[in-house]
Amino acid sequence: MNKRFLIKTILSFSLVILLTPGLLYLGLHLTRPLPISKQKQKLFQGITYQRIRRSKPDPLMVHIVKIDLTTPGIKLLVTPGKPGEDNQDIAAQTTSEFLQNYDLQLAINGSFFHPFYVHSPIDYYPHSGERVNILGQAISQGKIYSSVNEDWPVLCISPENKAEIYPDTCPQNTVQGIAGNLILVKKGKPIKVKKFSDHNKKFPRTAVAIDKTGETLWFILIDGRQPFYSTGVTLATLTNIIQEIEGVETALNLDGGGSTTLVISEGTDTKVLNAPFHSRIPMRQRPIANHIGIYALPIEQK
Repeated sequence: MNKRFLIKTILSFSLVILLTPGLLYLGLHLTRPLPISKQKQKLFQGITYQRIRRSKPDPLMVHIVKIDLTTPGIKLLVTPGKPGEDNQDIAAQTTSEFLQNYDLQLAINGSFFHPFYVHSPIDYYPHSGERVNILGQAISQGKIYSSVNEDWPVLCISPENKAEIYPDTCPQNTVQGIAGNLILVKKGKPIKVKKFSDHNKKFPRTAVAIDKTGETLWFILIDGRQPFYSTGVTLATLTNIIQEIEGVETALNLDGGGSTTLVISEGTDTKVLNAPFHSRIPMRQRPIANHIGIYALPIEQK
């Protein structure tokens, strides 16, 4: 009797060990935002957020943040660089870490960077604190910490809090600047892109867009690599989605893939509004080079 009980106990324990990783992985999927559309909501003064669920031709989760740069209290921040003797620009951190470290109200991922690799959920680079270099110009609080890469466009914020996208170099008086790799929309018209090998692959994507006056800024993020939830999009589809936004004049593609992350402050906590997918783990944030953050005032209570 004792022997049978022991065998059953061992088998039960072994079954629990085998099933636990799968259950934990399933549990992470359940922590993602619900796969339903969400009407525009005011997050902070001058900032609205909308979530769009699409089911055809593929399931997609689209996140759009609209920022009125003329609103009192709105101020942008690109992750400050810390160049060192290692010839690297900055120490990697997740988007949530960036938001918390600088007491921001909203933040997204930013520029492409290197070195970078993902071999497995535990074998990847960089981890938080590990050093990386940024591709393209990067400016934080008026200080340039990553040099120009020719033909890598950059979003530039002026002292008057106006946004403009330049081919590769910001004006001398730029306060914040962050580079992408491709202009997707120019003067309201789509730009065909074939510069990079991933342009026709369905990836998670991140982009920024501005209006003609430079007084309105949009963040557009699309989740991906998650079948039945959100497959991701090609750059052409991303461009089409951006063009559906009324008022967009110019749009810039930022780093995407597992870097795609949108977070906000919620009281003393941080809330992730999209579904990051880093190193094959749902809702896991990737430590990245730099970010775009926003300071904003809370919504006035009536």
